[in-house]
Amino acid sequence: MPDRAFLSWPFLEDRHRALADALDAWCTAHLPVDHADTDAACRALVRALGEAGWLRHTAADAGTSLDVRTLALMRETLARHDALADFAFAMQGLGMGAVTLFGSPEQRAHLDRTRDGHAIAAFALTEPRSGSDVAAIETTATRDGAAWILDGEKTWISNGGIADLYTVFARTGEAPGARGLSAFLVPADTPGLTIAERLETIAPHPLARLRFEGCRLPASTLIGLPGEGFKIAMSVLDVFRTTVGAAALGFARRALDLALDRARDRRLFGAPMGDLQMVQGHIADMALAVDASALLVYRAAWTKDMGAPRVTREAAMAKLHATESAQEVIDKAVQLHGGDGVRAGHPVEALYREIRALRIYEGASDVQKIVIARATLGA
Repeated sequence: MPDRAFLSWPFLEDRHRALADALDAWCTAHLPVDHADTDAACRALVRALGEAGWLRHTAADAGTSLDVRTLALMRETLARHDALADFAFAMQGLGMGAVTLFGSPEQRAHLDRTRDGHAIAAFALTEPRSGSDVAAIETTATRDGAAWILDGEKTWISNGGIADLYTVFARTGEAPGARGLSAFLVPADTPGLTIAERLETIAPHPLARLRFEGCRLPASTLIGLPGEGFKIAMSVLDVFRTTVGAAALGFARRALDLALDRARDRRLFGAPMGDLQMVQGHIADMALAVDASALLVYRAAWTKDMGAPRVTREAAMAKLHATESAQEVIDKAVQLHGGDGVRAGHPVEALYREIRALRIYEGASDVQKIVIARATLGA
């Protein structure tokens, strides 16, 4: 049984506690799903999450703000039950985050489809030669009258190949570097957009390399203003980077629960394994890491919800600590499970594979250290 004492912390309100209880009950009844066909599983999860009403939290109505504490709490809960369910939920929010924050009324009409689970969203930022360095984007969008012509490649795009809508960042040239980028909402059936390659990883998710060749986009697909792409991308990541830490926290809580079950049930030298001081040391380290991550995640989410214009430093701290410490917690859980911990299909083996990518996407751990250091030096 996971520790739920954190729900009483002052970062959260009664509505968050009620949401956590309801979502946990839904997850217990519906998760995990069969991951044998990843694409089919993700499509089914988006539909199920939409039909149950959970996806309504992935976008905010015009004039309102995303509730980051709700997003974090939901990602933690979903991740604890099923990593692919967390992925399906998160990508609906991240993929349409730019539209939620900066979209026109015409663009915002698509939010009804993504929140209902009738359309799948994707966030296309990373390129073969530009990952964490967003300012180095090479994909171009060139004006052609009132339209734009999109050319280039994106890679490691989550939901690539199954998405109906892609938020694509491209160089429009208003200024050098980061100031010359713009964002576009690109339907998957746009002529010239192709799936160049499907990408396989140690923890299967729908991922792809996208190619844009002379994609003609109407002016209505531009999100915000020309040259605002970097600001838009950073604003979206400012919200969702905290929730990556929340997903890692969900993985870590599951690993700790499994380790506790093992320590109580497994007998060594005539006594429960949990009586060994070395095992108790591991359990203490794991519990400390989980609580420290939770404090950082919900501090960042609370700070944003209280109206802070940017939480770059807080979000970077939350993501860095939660993802790095979750890797350590899960590694200890594997160790405590012995041979079972590396057996294919065992829950801790699956967690071991799932956690690794979280230390890379939406800003690798090394980049988060740079962000924190620069923010601290400039404080």
